[in-house]
Amino acid sequence: MTTRPPATQTQALPTGPGVPPRPTVIPGRGPLREPGERRTLVVGRGISVQGTVQDAERLVVEGTVEASMIHAAELAIAPGGVFKGEVEVEEAEIAGTIDGTLTARANLIVRATGRVLGTARCRRLTVEDGGQITGRIEMITEPARAPETVN
Repeated sequence: MTTRPPATQTQALPTGPGVPPRPTVIPGRGPLREPGERRTLVVGRGISVQGTVQDAERLVVEGTVEASMIHAAELAIAPGGVFKGEVEVEEAEIAGTIDGTLTARANLIVRATGRVLGTARCRRLTVEDGGQITGRIEMITEPARAPETVN
């Protein structure tokens, strides 16, 4: 008995006003993102993740994340979210708890429900009334490094 692959159906994709554009795909490179769109990893409530995170531009923690080192552009810890470990980002907004080492090369915002335990390094710091910082704060004062060029 021979088996055949299942038949596939093709549908025309909707286009026109009010229909968002689909990402362009370049063979071997994946979809191109819109300028404001970031690769986002959301760790939802009740979910616990341990290990490394790679290639996420934005990390949203609603559950629990334990990681040795994460590099991203943005970190957002929601109320009830917990991050344990080390993270280096451009912008961080903490409404939950971070326990470890946080480096925010630009802004660190600690919301009223936020707790920072350990070491936090940042260029600009905002703490809302009720936000807690327990540990060490280091302000980044040297100018931002220019990207290195390779000849």
